[in-house]
Amino acid sequence: MILAAGLGTRLRPLTDNRPKALVEIAGRTLLEITLSRLRASGVSEVIVNVHHFPDMILEYLAKNKNFGMRIEISREDVLLDTGGGLKKAAPFFLENSNSREKAFILHNVDVLTTIDLRRLVDFHTKNEALATLAVQVRKTSRYLLFDQQFQLCGRRSGRDHNTEMIRPSKQSDALAFSGIHVISPRIFLMMTEEGAFSIIDCYLRLAAQGGKILAFRSDEYYWRDLGRPENVGRAEEDLRQGIVH
Repeated sequence: MILAAGLGTRLRPLTDNRPKALVEIAGRTLLEITLSRLRASGVSEVIVNVHHFPDMILEYLAKNKNFGMRIEISREDVLLDTGGGLKKAAPFFLENSNSREKAFILHNVDVLTTIDLRRLVDFHTKNEALATLAVQVRKTSRYLLFDQQFQLCGRRSGRDHNTEMIRPSKQSDALAFSGIHVISPRIFLMMTEEGAFSIIDCYLRLAAQGGKILAFRSDEYYWRDLGRPENVGRAEEDLRQGIVH
């Protein structure tokens, strides 16, 4: 699933007349870049949530023949945040007995990265996790805390570094989330939240109850948030310099 429903307020004025998924980097939209990475990793079926200028995304996908993939659309008349958006799309992942057993990727549309998605999925599967989050050591305003077994145990946010521990841990690492996760479909049976809610809040609740929410360390990979116009410019420069392909 590609999360693309946000208003893209941080990207204004680029999103004044288009959704953030159709903002371009070096002539390619963020949506095309994300779909291409997923397809190169073996993904052939995708659902995209939409809200801001939704018809533009539908027209764009139709024009490009869905980039050779099966692509479904989840319309959100009211923004549901990351957790609510995923929960609304649950039927896509539970439509047959085969899909109910397969872990799936949840990917923000506004990140550019070289994180190895196959390795991420393999790590998740090998460890039989409920969810696995790609994380890195870098500065951010919101950290997730993981213990020495890579299990989620809390979070830290704000200038005052307010810390919330949901599981006891003698030692924890504060890591930055990349906006890319692998999730087991059984999570839908455990989502008690309703309406608009953050998937991170759901993860913290489940981890506190003993659910295996793991960190996948991806420090060696390129990653850039594309949520601001200046970051789009930096990403284009990274492409020109060959830092990322």
